[in-house]
Amino acid sequence: MTQLSRRTVLALVAGCLASAPLRAAAPVAITVVKDPDCGCCEAWIDILRADGFAVTTQVIDYDALQALKGQSGIPEPMRSCHTARVEGYVIEGHVPPADIRRLLAERPAALGLAVPGMPLGAPGMGPEAQREAYDVHLITADGRTRIFARYDAA
Repeated sequence: MTQLSRRTVLALVAGCLASAPLRAAAPVAITVVKDPDCGCCEAWIDILRADGFAVTTQVIDYDALQALKGQSGIPEPMRSCHTARVEGYVIEGHVPPADIRRLLAERPAALGLAVPGMPLGAPGMGPEAQREAYDVHLITADGRTRIFARYDAA
């Protein structure tokens, strides 16, 4: 049996890695449903796109959007200005892209994430340098919530 030197093995591995096609991860598709007059929603969408999400937008009137939130199981205290869907989860409000990616990586049994209201400095809500403290909530299937991420004031 022939023994390969350490140098030969490393050269073979390096050659295999170099010849393997490099594939970028496919962008995560997310659909954002929003009111036609909401500018901060557009700012959040721009942030998602800059982070590599493939965003589609659906514009509906305020009453239809509120009905969608109710049908989606988003508790009233967790509601914000826009609602998104990504890989079976609901994303409510100005949730940071990193938290969406964490949700998708961890895959908890949950409805989704929410940043209730419109806190200053959350993604799409003004400069992060002026951020007020806010929490990202995980919404469970039964409508309960727990803190998923916490952002301190800047």
